[in-house]
Amino acid sequence: MVNQQVLVGKWNEVSGKLKEKWGNLADDDLRAFSGNVDQLVGQIQRKTGESRAAIEHFLGEVAEEASGAASNLREKAQQGMESAAGTVRQGYEALRHGLSDAERTVQGTVQERPAQSLAVAFGLGVATGIGLALLFRDRPSESTLARGRAATEQFGRQMMDALSNVMPQR
Repeated sequence: MVNQQVLVGKWNEVSGKLKEKWGNLADDDLRAFSGNVDQLVGQIQRKTGESRAAIEHFLGEVAEEASGAASNLREKAQQGMESAAGTVRQGYEALRHGLSDAERTVQGTVQERPAQSLAVAFGLGVATGIGLALLFRDRPSESTLARGRAATEQFGRQMMDALSNVMPQR
């Protein structure tokens, strides 16, 4: 039995094979095919004189071949998707384990050296404040902007003074 859906779906391939088999078929003869297999078989019979059974047999083989190729392509696509999903899963697991390791490392460091951890966090805050002060310093002076810059610079100086008082001298 000829699979009409396969014939329609793979028409370029099917029409090429029909022209290979029966060279006297013109493009116009095959262009008339609009999904009706009986009409196609009748057209081929008129042009070639071939029996209906032979034409249907050939179309069945072509449809089966095209269907097999589509099935093979579908299987390869499925394998590719499964492989990609496995790779994504592995990447996710590696990221999750890396994050857990980093979290344990940070927690261990904070628990082992709380004062140093606090000093580092404080220093990062001060560095951020200084960076903001420098950022505002290069901007054109406007009244609100100038007041903000001055306040940020003063805060940065106070933080530096406080940090130098807390940190041990070397």
